[in-house]
Amino acid sequence: MNTQSLWTYEGSVPFTDLGTAALGADVTYVHRFRLGNGLRLLLLVDKSAPVLSYFTWFRVGSRHERPGKTGLAHLFEHLMFNETEGLKAGEFDRKLEENGAESNAATWLDWTYYYESLPKDRFALAVKLESERMARLVLREPQVVSEKEVVANERRMRVDDDVEGTANEILYKTAFTKHPYHWPTIGWMDDIQNFTPEDCEAFYKTYYAPNNATVVVVGDVREADVLEKIRAAYGAIPASVLPEEDTTPEPHQLEAREVTMKKPTASEKLLLGYRGPALGDADHVTLSVLNEVLFGGRACRMYRELVVNRELCTDLRGWVSTFRDPGLYEVYYTARPGVCGEDILPIAEAELARARDEVVTEEELARAKARLELGLLQSLETMSGKAEQIGFYDTVLGDPAAAFRRLEAYRRVTAGELRTAARRYLNNEARTMIRVLPEGDSAPASGAEEAAQ
Repeated sequence: MNTQSLWTYEGSVPFTDLGTAALGADVTYVHRFRLGNGLRLLLLVDKSAPVLSYFTWFRVGSRHERPGKTGLAHLFEHLMFNETEGLKAGEFDRKLEENGAESNAATWLDWTYYYESLPKDRFALAVKLESERMARLVLREPQVVSEKEVVANERRMRVDDDVEGTANEILYKTAFTKHPYHWPTIGWMDDIQNFTPEDCEAFYKTYYAPNNATVVVVGDVREADVLEKIRAAYGAIPASVLPEEDTTPEPHQLEAREVTMKKPTASEKLLLGYRGPALGDADHVTLSVLNEVLFGGRACRMYRELVVNRELCTDLRGWVSTFRDPGLYEVYYTARPGVCGEDILPIAEAELARARDEVVTEEELARAKARLELGLLQSLETMSGKAEQIGFYDTVLGDPAAAFRRLEAYRRVTAGELRTAARRYLNNEARTMIRVLPEGDSAPASGAEEAAQ
């Protein structure tokens, strides 16, 4: 037997809330395997329902692109549903629909995934379809041209003609000057329109290879059956030569940056980006808890102050980016019609100053932890939710059970640690602000909305 089609067992990790397990709950495990050609398999047997979820994670995203070729990773999310040597265009989706399955895909800065959720007796179909498009995708001129136009239209709808999409793109373009988080995952329009079949073929042969992929299977399956079917389907696919990643770290931001632009919007919007930690940093958990205190739900500080008490905003939210490298802590405010950003900013900054100067109350801390714990556990209620969390944390952090490490870390966070995190990250000197004004506003636009990419 060809050695590249032989499995190596790489151990198991408990996929269980250890606090609950200590009370006598069942402990489940993610079993890890690797084929000789580099394909990794993460398997969680779950017989709670006669279904399964099948994810394929590729360790490639927009960070692996280069200037002039941005958007290739996202283009492939579309191309992979197109024609293969063994399936005509449209056959992939038709076969899944006929067998009661659902499928989708996603691409972001650090990763790309594809998935199917289907009845347990259709497992072989998922294996066949996914191995087929990993090895035998058709990338000739008609296929590439067709999907380029689809992506160009998606960009027009989600970015060019969408106020929030445009503001978010400009936020990252302004906040990052060296790191590839500078360009959007969907790509710049000129790059999308200029892709060639040769560009796509080179990208495919490099990154869509078994040694750059992890298959995650969660559901009512037999381990021996999973190993045999995946080995038979993927074992002959050759590994690729993966290039060493050439990422330039982002320099420290030493002064505030601001862009003001005008868009067809009924009210002013503010999008702020503070420097944030990488997902694997200990501070990420702490800043996420602080974000819940500030922006989580209707009992949070910002909602009470800016929406309820002062009636300055109609919407607000905060988010700590979940990237492999340090990203941003994004904060978004939508003003009430007629309210100016200068009215919102001092109030918001006063709340941030309070977070830097004072410890939060025990009630606020407990509520924030409870919301985060509930959100994480709800994400694990379905087979596809478990498979997505396993694949995400494995791809970004190398730990398929990191969701539960994170849960344990939430429980340990103290009020004093929140104050320290606020002092470390909520600094106006290292802030990027995008201010969106209604088109009829008399204030001038500034910065460089159409700046060079």
